[in-house]
Amino acid sequence: MDFNYSSKTKNRKEARLQRFLEILPGALSWLIIIGIICLSIWQPIITALFMIAFLLYWLLRLIYMNIFLVLSYMRLSIEKNVDWMKRIEAIDNLKSKKPVLSNLNKLKGLKNRISQRIHYDELINLKKSNNLPVYSKDLYHLVIIPVIRETYDVVAPGLKAIRDGYYPSNRFLVIIALEEAAGNDVKKDIARIEKEYKNDFLDLLVTTHPTGVPGEARVKGANTTFAARHAAEYFNKKNIPFENVLVSCFDADTIANPHYFSCLTYSFMLNPQRLRSSYQPVPVYHNNIWDAPAFGRIIDIGTSFFQLIEATNPSKLVTFSSHSMSFKALVDVGFWPVEIISDDSAIFWKAFIHYDGHYGAVPIYTTVSMDIATGPSVGKTFTNIYKQKRRWAWGVENFPIVIRAFLKSKKISFYKKASYSYKLLDSFISWSTWSFLLLIGSNLPALFASKRFEASTVYYITPRVTGIIYSLASIGIIICMIISLLLLPKKKSKFSIFAKIQHIFEWLLIPVIIIFLSALPALDAQTRLMFGNYMEFWVAEKFRKK
Repeated sequence: MDFNYSSKTKNRKEARLQRFLEILPGALSWLIIIGIICLSIWQPIITALFMIAFLLYWLLRLIYMNIFLVLSYMRLSIEKNVDWMKRIEAIDNLKSKKPVLSNLNKLKGLKNRISQRIHYDELINLKKSNNLPVYSKDLYHLVIIPVIRETYDVVAPGLKAIRDGYYPSNRFLVIIALEEAAGNDVKKDIARIEKEYKNDFLDLLVTTHPTGVPGEARVKGANTTFAARHAAEYFNKKNIPFENVLVSCFDADTIANPHYFSCLTYSFMLNPQRLRSSYQPVPVYHNNIWDAPAFGRIIDIGTSFFQLIEATNPSKLVTFSSHSMSFKALVDVGFWPVEIISDDSAIFWKAFIHYDGHYGAVPIYTTVSMDIATGPSVGKTFTNIYKQKRRWAWGVENFPIVIRAFLKSKKISFYKKASYSYKLLDSFISWSTWSFLLLIGSNLPALFASKRFEASTVYYITPRVTGIIYSLASIGIIICMIISLLLLPKKKSKFSIFAKIQHIFEWLLIPVIIIFLSALPALDAQTRLMFGNYMEFWVAEKFRKK
């Protein structure tokens, strides 16, 4: 569909609709929070009954999420040590051979047998699709790394990980997308990186995005789009078809798992709709996890958990942070939006709308590791994490644009419009309100209790029912503790066992952490959008302890 993916429009009717939809999420969130307080004062019995119903619903959602968290972690564990290059070779052979199921009884370990069975079924489905990919030797990877404040110590480890990974490094075009506004120290570091890594890849280019381009905002998408246009010229000169290129847009601190690009290539080749799909790994924040305070570890482990849960429902999966997609699709949709802060999810929606709903995100069961947004002090770390979560929550800016496109489109199915619209609105509203309801809402009726309420049966039942619900919910927290311990990288210290014991007790902070570093930033972002106080892109500080 021909739709300008932007919040700005010259059509007055669309502009009014855009403004109404910008107000809607924040207005609903505040209505829920203020409404529950007012209702507690005037109708405490109704409020208590409502909170019991809400807590039961929340418990069911928690059980659902824990089940799929465990399933997704199991899949990640099963695929952890797969030889993806060997599986890519099996896809290459599909044109001349039929898939052969290995003798599962001869394989060591249940995980290997399950993984091999999944692989065989996937090959059969690909063969039946009659849409086999080109040979792997004809595929290339483009990696774009935007830089404005990041120094050598932040950027170089990511390039080293790509070079030393299992996928051949001579199949990569790496572009360091430098901002013209970067400081001289940063520019010197990037020149050093270019000199050191230039010969390790098919090519390594450094582009410099000019400041103050008309029609652009100070956002990452403008820089990466500038770099991607240079990449398009490069591939044209080399006669490399865009459909044979996978593009990965990585934050400067991203360190890909050694298996990442081989797993990505396999997933791309295996997918019959490979050119109309994004590929979403599981983000983890392990680069500096043992240098971060407890609240930083817990909140970003929660982010990884959310992405693990989302991976179990590909039909509703939306890209987040570092991810990959077909370069042809990126060119077809006109690259990343150049005035939107949340470019990682915006590019998914832009492609989804461009292809009339025939676009999706494919989970890939491998990881990319990034930094927790720390600082030189605990206070600065708290501020940096708050600002980062508020920037993520600013993804709400996509809601009015997507709904406008849905209302305009006649080709996207009604079911997809309705389900995605509900998911978008529900995710932002629950993000900003549920923590308040869980920690405060259930106590409000008793706090404002009248004599009539104190004499009611509901007054005596409510604390007992909520106590039972919270006790059952604690089982879910224990499951999260166990999986977080399994996901944590090893601490390079002889006291590592004590660090893990400490981490278990850190989970007791989760109620406070969720309020101040999740719900409040989300409510902050929605309130700013509601009042038209539009945010500018904030670059997360990448602090390294020496």
